Amino acid sequence: MNLSFDEAKTLHQEVNDALKKSDSNCDVYHFTPYIYLNSLIQSDQRVHVGAQNGHPDKSGAFTGEISMQQLAGIGVKAVLIGHSERRQLFNESDAFLKEKIDSALEEDLKIFFCCGESLEQRESGDYLSTVVTQLKNSLFHLSSKDFEKIVIAYEPIWAIGTGKTASPEQANAMHKSIRSAIAHAYSQEIAENTSILYGGSCKPSNADNLLNQADIDGGLIGGASLKASDFLKIIATYN
Repeated sequence: MNLSFDEAKTLHQEVNDALKKSDSNCDVYHFTPYIYLNSLIQSDQRVHVGAQNGHPDKSGAFTGEISMQQLAGIGVKAVLIGHSERRQLFNESDAFLKEKIDSALEEDLKIFFCCGESLEQRESGDYLSTVVTQLKNSLFHLSSKDFEKIVIAYEPIWAIGTGKTASPEQANAMHKSIRSAIAHAYSQEIAENTSILYGGSCKPSNADNLLNQADIDGGLIGGASLKASDFLKIIATYN
């Protein structure tokens, strides 16, 4: 919930214009507030536009909510599901997220599914089982064909907005474990082809070390994505 409309338009245009002039082959998404989506979606843009959330029901008495069907209807192609703030602040359960997954797939939306553990779960040693359980409860009911439409974003909650950052080795170890769980549920081929993004306080100063780990396929960028120059430096990691 950041930036005025004018600030958001400027940020989007600056990143889009820079990427049009570059030889970057990195897929880039801006997940914007609902009220900016319609204005930012244009056919000639290099930066894809996605929604930060969506409701599973197609319509009904859910004042203030926006359905996956409504998002698809205005040209949205991607949606975040299960972000740590939705889980923590709005008490979204694994079961509810599963409903969102199914609804988004019905609308052919690309899903960026967020998972991650708290500081307490990390320190108690329950971090791996916590993340795998999130995947099992919300995703692993999908067919192999549908699962191939999923992007995973690992968010160590203890490293978001706290100044703490998982070491490249810690992050990669979790990504490797997530990939192993996917291979067990589906196949090694599907696991290897699944993009797993890192979402824990990635910024220009640590992007190179984090995003070049073997099992880290990209980043779900928070505060650093609000400034075009910082976001472009992170994107340049893939050039």
